[in-house]
Amino acid sequence: MAATDSSTSPDLPKPIGPPPANLGPPPGPTPASGAPTSGAKEAFKLAPVTPAPVKSASAPTSGQPASAMLPKRYPYAQPLPSREIREVSPAAPAVRPTTRLVSLDAYRGFVMLAMISGGFGFARIVRDHQEVLQQHAGTTLGRFWPQLWNTLAYQFEHVSWVGCSFWDLIQPSFMFIVGAAIPFAESRRKAEGHFWIRRFLHAVLRCVILILLGVFLSSNSGPQTNFTFVNVLTQIGLGYMVVWVLCNRGWWLHLAVIAAILGGYWWWFFQYAPKPAERDDVIAYRQTINPKDGSARAGPLAEKDWDQFTGLAAHWNKHTNAAADFDRKYLNVFPRHEKPWKDKQFWVNDGGYQTLNFVPSIATMIFGLMAGQLLFRRRETPFSNFRWLFLGGIVCILVAMAVDTTVWPDALRRLIPQATWTFGPAVKRIWTPTWTVYSAGWAMVIFALFYGVIDGWGWRKLAFPLAVVGLNSIAIYCLAQLIKPWTAATLKFHAVAIGKAAGYDFWGRAVSDNFYGPFWESLLVLCVLWLICVWMWWRKIFIRI
Repeated sequence: MAATDSSTSPDLPKPIGPPPANLGPPPGPTPASGAPTSGAKEAFKLAPVTPAPVKSASAPTSGQPASAMLPKRYPYAQPLPSREIREVSPAAPAVRPTTRLVSLDAYRGFVMLAMISGGFGFARIVRDHQEVLQQHAGTTLGRFWPQLWNTLAYQFEHVSWVGCSFWDLIQPSFMFIVGAAIPFAESRRKAEGHFWIRRFLHAVLRCVILILLGVFLSSNSGPQTNFTFVNVLTQIGLGYMVVWVLCNRGWWLHLAVIAAILGGYWWWFFQYAPKPAERDDVIAYRQTINPKDGSARAGPLAEKDWDQFTGLAAHWNKHTNAAADFDRKYLNVFPRHEKPWKDKQFWVNDGGYQTLNFVPSIATMIFGLMAGQLLFRRRETPFSNFRWLFLGGIVCILVAMAVDTTVWPDALRRLIPQATWTFGPAVKRIWTPTWTVYSAGWAMVIFALFYGVIDGWGWRKLAFPLAVVGLNSIAIYCLAQLIKPWTAATLKFHAVAIGKAAGYDFWGRAVSDNFYGPFWESLLVLCVLWLICVWMWWRKIFIRI
């Protein structure tokens, strides 16, 4: 998606792709490549990158190619051929040379593969085939087998309202990556001679395209255009300009904006109280109508569908919060396909997601922006960068845990049973301030691990299976939204035909008649989409916005 601009050029030699061409001299003297350090820092030592010569209209330069000056131990860190930059007045601006942050591509690819995997069907297996839990009963393996499957089912599905699973971290991770990519994208455009107004217009156009694309994908297979803005693309598009304006600003300003956004959003929710009549209407609607298609519900819902909390936390209950009230007022302005109920077509989002989630998610992207600027400026050693990222993530997690005990691990809750306070619950579906800080902390920790292994230790070959997906994230996202069901149906169609010809029912034994079938089906579809990304990379096809 928009985050694919973390790099500088799609012209990548195999197998991963190099850093971008160094398009201009650094602002100061080029640092000499000193002697290698010792200890842990030596393991994180990156190869020095020598700026490629910049061709000037007045005084062309010549010299040894930068690729010849790189150590042989980094065969996949070769720069691209330098590009000619037109001299503007009186000379081309000096732009800091950049290297491709392969760890960011790999992290993005990891997030996208997790998303399109559909959770590998773990939750569906446990829900529909309880016999899997008793498969090894009476054996040593059977002692922890049920716990293993219950854990997989929980981690690969969204939590019902409060709390966090691995699956819930996919969207905040991608938004974090969007912010981290901005400094690298802006540097490339500056190096190509784009003035501020051109970069500004490009950012505005990107926002518009993301919003329209998100609405288009949300309307897939619907009766008409579905004007909903909770899709990850629309959420990024609605908040991207704020983050773009903050690029290359100081960390103190970033923290001040984060505090203002999250503090103001918390206060807005806290002071809101739904009118009794409107609350009763929301409950009646939820009890009688299915928001997905407007059909009547087969049976009543449990009270926990709208009353998850009491006391202070009740301001963040599902469907009766400030952001839900905003959507009831303004989403009905758009043409809708839902059947009217009491003079309104839109009443609630079935999952509780709200349009104004983009406001606190701006803070998520700013956290990513801070991480991206830290790595782009390269003022510290790679080991120090890893340490700052990792510790920053841990601090965010601890701050969120201090505010809300609902995100505490079960072991910690058992150790301190008196810890039941919350000043704002961690709810991903309405992107509460606590959730914003908590999820950004985890995103920072995971990114630190990717950075340390791939760009720190230099194990870039390991990144290839993930990076080819991260380089085409907008393409893989659209493919996952549009052709996943078709891919599964086509695989089944051909597998059944081959099975009949061979006299062996491949699909039936592996998928249809096997309670592990959802896992194998998800894995096969994932492999097909991954191979499409490999083909696009091989053909140098990169879809960017």
